[in-house]
Amino acid sequence: MQFGFFFVPLPTQTITIRYTSHVPLVMRHILLIVLLMFCLPNCQAGHNDLTDIYRTIDEAIAHSADYVADYEQKTAELRTTLQRTADKEQQLYLTQQLFERYRAYNNDSALHYINQAIKLASQTGRAAVAARCQALMAFQCSTVGMYTEALTILDKTNRRQLDTLGLTDYYNARMHVYGELCYYTRLDSLHRHYRKLADSYRDSVLMVASPQSETYLLQKEAQLMDQRRLKEALKVNDQRLAAADSGSHQYAIVAYYRHIICNQMGDERLTRYWLGQSALCDIRGAVMDQASLIILAQLLNDDGDLARSYNYIRFTWDCNNRFNTRMRSWQIAPILNVIESGYQQKMHNGAVRMRWALAAISVLALLVLASLISTWREKKQLSRAQAQMKRLNEELSTVNAQLSTANTQLSAANAQLSTLNSQLTESNHVKEEYIGRFMSLCAQYITKLDNYRKMVLRRMKQKELDELFRIVKSTELKDHELEELYENFDSVFLHLFPNFVADFNALLTPEAQIQPKEEHRLTTDLRIFALIRLGIEDSSKIAEFLHYSVNTIYNYRARIKNGAADSRDDFERRVKQLGLPR
Repeated sequence: MQFGFFFVPLPTQTITIRYTSHVPLVMRHILLIVLLMFCLPNCQAGHNDLTDIYRTIDEAIAHSADYVADYEQKTAELRTTLQRTADKEQQLYLTQQLFERYRAYNNDSALHYINQAIKLASQTGRAAVAARCQALMAFQCSTVGMYTEALTILDKTNRRQLDTLGLTDYYNARMHVYGELCYYTRLDSLHRHYRKLADSYRDSVLMVASPQSETYLLQKEAQLMDQRRLKEALKVNDQRLAAADSGSHQYAIVAYYRHIICNQMGDERLTRYWLGQSALCDIRGAVMDQASLIILAQLLNDDGDLARSYNYIRFTWDCNNRFNTRMRSWQIAPILNVIESGYQQKMHNGAVRMRWALAAISVLALLVLASLISTWREKKQLSRAQAQMKRLNEELSTVNAQLSTANTQLSAANAQLSTLNSQLTESNHVKEEYIGRFMSLCAQYITKLDNYRKMVLRRMKQKELDELFRIVKSTELKDHELEELYENFDSVFLHLFPNFVADFNALLTPEAQIQPKEEHRLTTDLRIFALIRLGIEDSSKIAEFLHYSVNTIYNYRARIKNGAADSRDDFERRVKQLGLPR
């Protein structure tokens, strides 16, 4: 994984900040990650369970071949376009694009295309572009441990030919190579010397870069982290996170730096969360220069999740082989050995447990065999007894046949009696419920009529005849009372038959099923058949209750029966049986 301006060495367990260089202009892959990045302003924000992130990474690794195939196809299209282009300026642009696509995918190809870009820029008289490409080549070399080559290229670069962007890249490359040398040297004097040079070139980057640019923000963030001003560094990271497209390689880089801040703040859970987000973006973006997944594999190995840790480190090893640098192999190999040793030890322990289990199973098998022999002997004794019992059974079979006939007749009578009892019980229950509700509604209506009478009398005394005429002419009161009546009916009916809607829909085909818009309410169709369930079958009575015409009620009934799952002729009979015990 190629990072913006600093890099965490892979073999170590602790996270160490180092200097790197300019963020590559990566071709944007639109890989949707379900993450609202504007809802993640700081490390204290809540996140989903880490298990979900690990599961998503596992799925991404399983489909990594698809991501790589898509990335290679788009890169091949760029190469084809370059081969067919005769214009030098266009060739220069395309070689730069190919370098950006290869710099985190295949190091050899990246160096090839940036070298081609330098030649084309020189041929077209673009001295500033050629000098900037030399700085980018130096950075690429230092990324993979070619420090001597990187310094040689930078020494040959003519700084006077560089524009502002090129000068920024130049200082970044200087800062990166000295930061790398600072980290890897074992001599204290050289460590201090390289560190001083790296700090100096970072100051130069901050001087020439635009304060709003990604280059400036990343270096500012790194500087604040060096100074342990973590809250300020987090705010700068918020700016970078908001500017990065979710799922892009740039997003992976910002997430990686965010995990470093969370780690320094002591939040282990968010450290793993942002590492997981960074690794997920890299996998989906076909990035072969992995770093986040390597560190995550180490952490999972420490957590005891050996199988997942082993899977992650093997995947990064395969990616490194595709990226093709020895330095990454040297960094990954010790980690791979540690994780693989732990994984092999786990497999060995599992094999030992398996052998003990097989031994136990063998003993159990012998016990079962002895039990089977004993059972076989007992079975022979039982067979003789069964022969004697068979004669008695034959004599009893005739009597049982007669009793069976009598039982069948008695069961039929009991079933009929049970049905009648259920219907009677239900009828009594319905009557009790509706009588109670009827008495309550009557009392309410008497009160409402008296209030209405008092209102009319009061308005007549006040001679508000026009207002009284408007009120009497309006149907609002009637509509309100009807709505309240239907609401009371729905409430009582669904109280008596809570599963009516589901049971009723079970009698219909899927496309004809009815779903009420409101909970604890019925639609007109459902009210019609609710009345039928209560025993009111006459369309004229249903029409009178619902204030519809008889023809409308008839049409409703016919339309619903046409959607019956079984015979429409038997539909209303089955509706009447809804809610009865089976």
